[in-house]
Amino acid sequence: MPISFPKVYPILDASILPATGRAEFLRRLGGSLAQAGVTLLEYRNKTGVEAELLADAEILRAALPTGQVKLILDDRADLIEQIGFDGVHVDAGDLPPAKVRRLLGPDRVVGTFGGSEALLPGILAEPVDYLSIGPVYPTRTKQTSKPPIGVEGVRRLRAQAGPGPVLVAVGGITLVTAEAALAAGATVVAVAGAIFRQPDPATEFRRWLAELG
Repeated sequence: MPISFPKVYPILDASILPATGRAEFLRRLGGSLAQAGVTLLEYRNKTGVEAELLADAEILRAALPTGQVKLILDDRADLIEQIGFDGVHVDAGDLPPAKVRRLLGPDRVVGTFGGSEALLPGILAEPVDYLSIGPVYPTRTKQTSKPPIGVEGVRRLRAQAGPGPVLVAVGGITLVTAEAALAAGATVVAVAGAIFRQPDPATEFRRWLAELG
C-alpha cells in the first residue's frame, strides 16, 4: 500500500538522547512531536543493547499514536512486530529488502539505501517504499565513509532513478539547504541533528514544516 511521505521527517538517533532521565525525556519529546505535526519518525540506535532499544521503542510508540504517526526502526526488521512499529530501514549488512518485505508483508514501510555517487545496481527492482541517498553534506550524527554528494549528486541520482521512486535525501541537511535538495529531485529530506540538537525540537520541526510547506 503506497504511503504519503511528508517533505521532511525527523531521524531520532539514540546518541542524541540524554544519559539521565531518558524515559521521561522520550515521553515528553514524543508527545510534543505528535502535537507539532510529525507524521513519520525514524528511530536509530546503532550502539545500544537490545533492551535499551526495546525500552525506547515502547515509549515512542505510546507517545506517538498509531494511525497518526508512522514509526520506522533502523536495521532491526526482526523486532518490528514485537514493538508495533510501522516499518524498517535496512542497509548493507542488514536483512535484504526482499527478505524484509516477505517477513513484514505488503503494508509495512520498507526503505533502504539507494546510492551515493550512483544508484546501486538493481536497487530500483527492490520491493521498497523509498530509497535514501547521500550523504548530501557532511554529518556528525551517523558514521559514514561515503563522501558528501552535494545537491548535484541529488540531481544526478534523480536522473538515474526517473520520476517514480521516492528518494529521501539524508546527511547534514539544514533548513537553509533543504529546499535546494528538494528542488534537485529529492522527494523528502530526513533530518537528525538539525532538529534534535535544538533546545526545542518540536518548535524547530514546526519551523521546517512552515518553510517547506
